[in-house]
Amino acid sequence: MTRFTGKFVSVIPEQVIHKRGVLVINTANKLTMVRVLLIPVFLLLLYLGFPYSRYIALGVFIIAAITDLADGLVARKRNQITDFGKFMDPLADKILTFAAMLWFVEIGMMPAWLVLIVIIREFMVTGIRLVAAVKGRVIAATMSGKVKTVVTIACLIAMFIVEDIEIIAPYIGIHFPLDQWFLVLCWVLIGVTTLISGIDYFIKNRDIMRLEM
Repeated sequence: MTRFTGKFVSVIPEQVIHKRGVLVINTANKLTMVRVLLIPVFLLLLYLGFPYSRYIALGVFIIAAITDLADGLVARKRNQITDFGKFMDPLADKILTFAAMLWFVEIGMMPAWLVLIVIIREFMVTGIRLVAAVKGRVIAATMSGKVKTVVTIACLIAMFIVEDIEIIAPYIGIHFPLDQWFLVLCWVLIGVTTLISGIDYFIKNRDIMRLEM
């Protein structure tokens, strides 16, 4: 942000700016907060259950997922990386993902044990990051973690339209329960990428967990 003050021009980083005692949040953090606000809207649409509410909820979920990509790009491009963003961005991602997963568990489209695997992985990663922070070390996101996130979001989106796949299956010459096979494939992809990313994260940062003698 550029501010003109008489003969001088001051350049202020677009992070968190205070104006007349009011906290003004930067663009990247605004996108993160939009994602947080969309989560209850997403769940409300699912529970209301009016015609086409599932498709509208899916649209909200996709928009929320896009803000996840957008806020990271904006933060890096405009130098808007803040402590608030470091905390809230991954938290918003987890809440959004778990909201969808728990909904699928509730309606019988996802086994609870799969969600438990994801929860354990997230607790482990969070624990390692906390220990690293205490030791003054910053852990960068791993490629396996990014792949896990993309695969999980893609599978959750696909699970919203699995019923439509089953409807069109007979018209394309498929006469077996395609929806069940599709669901199992999504479970496997989510489970495998979660386990691989968790193991990869632990191996790459195992030195942090070494006991100090």
